[in-house]
Amino acid sequence: MEERDVVVIGAGLLGCFAARALTQWEIGVLVLESREDVCTGISRANSGIVYTGCDTAPGTLKTRLCVRASRNAPALCRELGVRFSRCGSLMVSFGPRADGVLRKKLAQGIENGVSGLRLLPAEEVYALEPNLAPGLTGALYAPDTGTVDPWELGIAAFENARANGADFRFRQTVTAMRRRADGYELDTPAGSYAARVVINCAGLHADSIRELVYPPAYRIFPTAADYLVLDDTVSGFVRHVIFHEPEEKGKGLTLIPTVDGNLLAGPTRRPWNGREDWAAGSEGIAQLRALCETVTPGLPLSGVIRSFAALRPNPFAVRQEGGAWVPEQKSIPGFLILEEQGLLSLLGIKTPGLTCAAELGKTVAERAVRLLGDPRRNPDFTPSRTAPPAVRGMEEARRAALVREQTEYGEIVCRCREVSRGEISEAIRRGAVTLDGVKRRTGTGMGRCQGGRCMQRILEMLSAAQGVPPWRIDKDGAESPVLCSAEESGEDEMELPIARRQDGYGSF
Repeated sequence: MEERDVVVIGAGLLGCFAARALTQWEIGVLVLESREDVCTGISRANSGIVYTGCDTAPGTLKTRLCVRASRNAPALCRELGVRFSRCGSLMVSFGPRADGVLRKKLAQGIENGVSGLRLLPAEEVYALEPNLAPGLTGALYAPDTGTVDPWELGIAAFENARANGADFRFRQTVTAMRRRADGYELDTPAGSYAARVVINCAGLHADSIRELVYPPAYRIFPTAADYLVLDDTVSGFVRHVIFHEPEEKGKGLTLIPTVDGNLLAGPTRRPWNGREDWAAGSEGIAQLRALCETVTPGLPLSGVIRSFAALRPNPFAVRQEGGAWVPEQKSIPGFLILEEQGLLSLLGIKTPGLTCAAELGKTVAERAVRLLGDPRRNPDFTPSRTAPPAVRGMEEARRAALVREQTEYGEIVCRCREVSRGEISEAIRRGAVTLDGVKRRTGTGMGRCQGGRCMQRILEMLSAAQGVPPWRIDKDGAESPVLCSAEESGEDEMELPIARRQDGYGSF
């Protein structure tokens, strides 16, 4: 049985940032992830908004972390080599009810310490965003709202944590956990581990992990959401994050100009059909299209290149009725961190979870370190991570020098997003083992053709790197191949037809 000071369960955004924060001390850190890669659960589908803190209740942990995280976001992204856009946001209203909501948000944001908030009259809003629909009555302007690529942020945290000594083990689902005098023992199909402290960052399954050792107290009841992705040809149609506060109570539209130049529309809110339901819903897509036509009537919806679904892990306190555990009437609005005899469980961390991921990682790491008796600081810890080179948008002289040094960067594989073979090779070297693992690191398959041109070449590169036939390469997770074998297809050729695409797994 391997022993560590701390075991982190789950390698999403929270798990990776917790591991990164833990490596600031001289302790043994192990991260166990059930999937083949990082950021494949809740973190895979996210709006990428860095919120300011005007939407959260004053005086709460969520608000304190969000305001601090918003201020620290530019420095954090510089450290990790992650793109960040401080594009600002406009929460727009079209009538008196929504105007009242904006006034409340302004007062709340000021109380929370958010800087630069202003209520703008309609004429100023149209000067900033002329493509918004007629009839605006005003907007709440938050200049410090930003955007990041969620995958880029999570993968950067993973790489920095690993470089600082955290040990990541993939395809290791925790199936059992037991208390012992000085911590916990954990079992996975691949082996057993012991830890003095366990940090539970298992996302949708965080409640199940906790219940391996403790009776139910809180459970996660997810809701689903849908998004639309528009091609980068619509870049600039809106320049700020647009939050639409509808006049009738309900879910409005959010439009997000991404750091890649695409426009993201969503999210909807709909019932959850299963814990691993990642398929977009047709009703949600229709709803988003209708909202886009209402809020931005000139938006060219012919530019939609993809839809995807996301899940929100809503935490509820539960009580036993008969033989079942039932939720209380209202979900828990704040961040829920349970500390129980050396087990730290982050339950139902949702919006602004991405914004606060680094701050939450620091918070649970500091609690873990106290439980360990305040070990020594790691003198070799470095917060910096160098991002791999990307030829798209690179200055011409630098690009030419890179190609002379490494010729792989001169061969473009993904033409939609201008991704070179060198970038794909580097993504594989850094840990990508699936098509979507490469996509999340490089952007391949995220352009207009959605991988139609580059998929075969990437399959060949993954196949060669892993020493397996192309039909053994998955799109996203186990049992998601895009090719069938020669026996299955009845073909003798190595170039085999695409058998099925796992569009239900797709996410932006």
